[in-house]
Amino acid sequence: MRYRRRWIANAAAQAIAIGCTVAVLVPLVLILGYLITKGITALNFDFFTQLPAPVGEPGGGMANAIVGTITLIGLACVLGLPVGVLAGVYLSEYGHGRFGWTVRFAADVLNGVPSIVIGIFAYVLIVLPAKSFSAYAGGFALGVIMLPIVARTTEEMIKLVPNSLREAALALGLPAWRTTLWVVLRTARGGIVTGIMLALARIAGETAPLIFTAFGNQFWHHGLGAPIAALPVQIYSYAISPFEDWHRQAWAGALVLLLLICTTSLSVRLFTGGQVRTAR
Repeated sequence: MRYRRRWIANAAAQAIAIGCTVAVLVPLVLILGYLITKGITALNFDFFTQLPAPVGEPGGGMANAIVGTITLIGLACVLGLPVGVLAGVYLSEYGHGRFGWTVRFAADVLNGVPSIVIGIFAYVLIVLPAKSFSAYAGGFALGVIMLPIVARTTEEMIKLVPNSLREAALALGLPAWRTTLWVVLRTARGGIVTGIMLALARIAGETAPLIFTAFGNQFWHHGLGAPIAALPVQIYSYAISPFEDWHRQAWAGALVLLLLICTTSLSVRLFTGGQVRTAR
């Protein structure tokens, strides 16, 4: 009788877990299917090589927005990755006091701040003094958004590393900093990369902070100190326009943005050689 109750409880738990998994996958599949259906019709060679067409004219592409998005993400990584990873290492290995608690609390608060507020912050800090929208301001805003995600994910992944590995490395004579660098970070590498991918996926679709900072550009940008096009801003502008051809290109842009995120995530997972799966 007891065995039967345990079997029923186990089956019920498995059914609930499978149901929750399906509930997560169904919206994702529906979104992917809808994006492919609506966006594939506007994808052609010109979309990836041409500038946007003048207002009211059909055709053109989003080549400048694709390059601009990659540029902004690269600038955000310059700020968000090193600072976020080092902050996560500090919080995990040394942040056990009041200062660590304060940094952890600040990271959680920053993670919950609406992205438009961060955009206004970057606007006041960079755009107003420089008197110009720029790629630097957009990259800074996106970097601030990804910073707490990377820091907190790195902290949690490093906490999963067994203390026995640290003790073994210290017993072999390695100093603490080398133990952290060569043993702890190497072991948690897969989980840290997963956190970075989540942060990149978050900032790749941000629109509001870029309106206040990068602003958008219908042409190729000339230097990082000038306004720069970005896929989310371009998609937003096209989606609210009255032109049907721009609506189709907006769907195509959303599909390209999603494929860009998926390709980046898949490439990193392949390059890490299974470390991500190990960390899970």
